[in-house]
Amino acid sequence: MHLSFHYNLQTHSYWHRLEMGILSSILGFCGFGIGTSIGLVIGYYMFIYFQPTDVKHPLIRPMVEQDSETLQRMLSEIPLWVKNPDYDRLDWLNKFVEIMWPYLDKAICKTAKTIAKPIIAEQIPKYKIDSVDFEVLTLGTLPPTFQGMKVYVTGEKELIMELSLKWAGNPNITVAAKAFGLKATVQVVDLQVFASPRITLKPLVPTFPCFSKIFVSLMEKPHVDFGLKLLGADAMAIPGLYRFVQELIKDQVANMYLWPKYLEVTIMDPKLAMRKPVGILTVKVLKATKLKKKDLMGGADPYVKLKLTEDKLPSKKTTVKHKTLNPEWNEEFHLSVRDPETQALEFMVYDWEKVGRHDKMGINVIPLSELTPDESKVMTLDILKNMDPNDAQNEKSRGQLVLELLYKPFKEDEMPEDKEDSNEVQKAPEGTPASGGLLVVHIHEAEDLEGKHHTNPHVRLLFKGEERRTKHFKKNRDPRFNEEFQFMLEEPPKAHDRLHVEVVSTSSRMGLLHPKENLGYVDINLADVVSNRRINEKHNLIDSKNGRIQIELQWRTS
Repeated sequence: MHLSFHYNLQTHSYWHRLEMGILSSILGFCGFGIGTSIGLVIGYYMFIYFQPTDVKHPLIRPMVEQDSETLQRMLSEIPLWVKNPDYDRLDWLNKFVEIMWPYLDKAICKTAKTIAKPIIAEQIPKYKIDSVDFEVLTLGTLPPTFQGMKVYVTGEKELIMELSLKWAGNPNITVAAKAFGLKATVQVVDLQVFASPRITLKPLVPTFPCFSKIFVSLMEKPHVDFGLKLLGADAMAIPGLYRFVQELIKDQVANMYLWPKYLEVTIMDPKLAMRKPVGILTVKVLKATKLKKKDLMGGADPYVKLKLTEDKLPSKKTTVKHKTLNPEWNEEFHLSVRDPETQALEFMVYDWEKVGRHDKMGINVIPLSELTPDESKVMTLDILKNMDPNDAQNEKSRGQLVLELLYKPFKEDEMPEDKEDSNEVQKAPEGTPASGGLLVVHIHEAEDLEGKHHTNPHVRLLFKGEERRTKHFKKNRDPRFNEEFQFMLEEPPKAHDRLHVEVVSTSSRMGLLHPKENLGYVDINLADVVSNRRINEKHNLIDSKNGRIQIELQWRTS
């Protein structure tokens, strides 16, 4: 009995504790849920109704209204074609490089090895090194990008381009050096290069690739960053070595290629590329027969124009034979031949008109390769509509032209001598300041000038308080001035210096309401002429509909 009572008491106590535990768990869960909900509600209302009153909304302005400094802070990597209108976008070039990069990689690495090999061979004896070889040389899979390009027009036989280059690549360049029986390897990885190279192609020649040399200069010290592994370890982790190597590379590259110093790469011999005359072609236009009628009266007034292909000289022209379809000229012409294998004689027959455009009667071409040197040849050629062999109109008879041709190549003692290049910039006269120079401004011509009331143009120059004027032209929208002006300067023009050029028209009548009229103006930056020595280009006139002016600038030093 006692044991039974004790057992019942323990069982009752157990169930009591279990009920209390379940109840407390339920209440605790409900309390947590209710407390959390109440806390969120109270917090939300406190956030809404107790905001600080001194907070102001930010002023939102369009980007076009921001000044240049603000834009620089907002967009530190603005491409040059955005910041400077002289630079052009190069999206097409970047796409081209991206597609061609696997092939450019191999070609560039091969060229780099060819250039580096003689330089290494010359330098290693000084340091008692047996050999230096490229174990691995690849520029990786990431091509460089061009942020913009500026092209200078100098009017000379050259093309000058300034590029903004950025390259964050993943190259693998491993160089092995052997000395005293030991071998050491150096690996260059994670290369970054930011540079502004100036590339000059000159002289421009009429032979593919149309330039004979490439000159490369750096307009400022390049930014170069890379990782260097020596014997498999990160050498750049050595304190102080990273900055030392960076500055050393910048200084060495700058000493070699910073403008006006340059790297010269010869593509072809300029003398061969310019293709000086190698012979004389004598052409005698004898006669034409059975020409096609052009005039209303059943006749024609024919004449012949002759020229060699790939020749920029004006065409030779016979006299006009009036009212005949069978003209006889017997006129002789001499043409300079530069390449008898590729050049051809092109002739065109025209019908002269007193008013309006002359009618073209036909054409034909004779390759010089068909001529035997020093042997006269009479040829009778059909006059064709055009040089398309598939054109059915060429089957119609348009007459024939009879020519006598003689090609006579020069002998060695008859070859024309080289003449001094007339495009060289002259030196400044004696007395020119040693730190300065002579700024020469040549006003060539203007075109498409148009005034509202009169067009009697002259040019007015303003530079550093000095004024120059050209002569006046009356009623001329396309005046040819051909006048030269000089400014003696104590120091070269700075980046902010401008030459102000304006075209002004003055009335030739007295007492007119509009005695003077501005036909347009342009402000020319003179910093480029100091670096290029000569610039010859046409400028669009501001405040003019279509007006342009051609100005040549020269910077002469003693």
